Amino acid sequence: MIYLAKKIIKCKIVELTNIKKELLENEYNNLQTFLQGKDAKLYSANKQQAIRFYHKAIGKAEREYPISVRKDLIEVEKQNTKIAEYWCRIRVRGRRNFWVAIKPHQDIPEDVSFCESKILKKGNDFFVYLTIEKEIKIIREYDDILAIDFGIRHIASVVQMSTKKPIFYGKELRKVRGHYFYLRKRLGEKKALETIKKIGRKEHRIVNDYLHKISREIVEQAIKTNSLIVFGNLKEIRKQNKGRRFNRKLNSFPYFKLAQYIKYKAEWKGIKVMKISEAYTSQICHRCGEKGIRNNGLFKCECGLEDNSDRNGAINIGKRALGYISKVGDVSEPSLNSAEMTEPLKANVQDLVGKPSLLVGW
Repeated sequence: MIYLAKKIIKCKIVELTNIKKELLENEYNNLQTFLQGKDAKLYSANKQQAIRFYHKAIGKAEREYPISVRKDLIEVEKQNTKIAEYWCRIRVRGRRNFWVAIKPHQDIPEDVSFCESKILKKGNDFFVYLTIEKEIKIIREYDDILAIDFGIRHIASVVQMSTKKPIFYGKELRKVRGHYFYLRKRLGEKKALETIKKIGRKEHRIVNDYLHKISREIVEQAIKTNSLIVFGNLKEIRKQNKGRRFNRKLNSFPYFKLAQYIKYKAEWKGIKVMKISEAYTSQICHRCGEKGIRNNGLFKCECGLEDNSDRNGAINIGKRALGYISKVGDVSEPSLNSAEMTEPLKANVQDLVGKPSLLVGW
């Protein structure tokens, strides 16, 4: 199966001359003016893109928007000059176009196509967020399943179904979010709004770095063990209501972003990601299937099981995925239908693709 995978490469624009910086500043500022409903001169293609993507914001924009660049206008060249290794052509009103040096956070592959991308301004710096696209051959047979449970105590609890061994992620992330929450609260009492914005940007960068690190480690584990990645439907997490403090923590955790990072990193490597319902996976015992008691990170069941509650939830998600595969996949291992998976999984998942009942759309 061939899949068209996309990913974003963040490129900082470096070594701008005064003239080029002024031209880029004018184009960016004119876009903001246009979105506020005022007359502004923009490069025609940039204006068309703004109308196409930001039409709801025109006349009432309350924040700044990036310049949207049409895919047929994106040009990137590798020149290996003293200034930079990569160069990108920018088109603006007046001078029409010029080349700028860019520093990407990773090498830009040669065998890719460019999609609609963005030019953003952060502080005094400009960035090009290049969206690249590539045909990827999705792996059809897997030896194992990597089940992921998203939660409060650990943003991601990962269990390899063949061993049931868990890996917990997010302890550092939880500390960061708690630290900045109470810091904003104290600054809010002092009405230090500008400082709150400044630390908010810093928190965002730190959290984003953690999410990339976590998603990268999960995908590397899936590659190493040739595992299908499975996690629960994130919408069901938001339905929980366990008090003000719990809901505040729940809604502040970037589950969706982490899931996105895992998905695009995995599919870029040809690994399929499967999303299933996680209803009751945190309430039932993975050993006997009966309802148990979950308290302070510990799950207890009348059958005698005492386990980490996040590990229990992840195993239940993995078992539910095994049930789906055993019904529709080309299963060669009879152990898939048993309560405990003791032998490697060999499942053909091509029949899972495109089935809305099994794979919820993103």
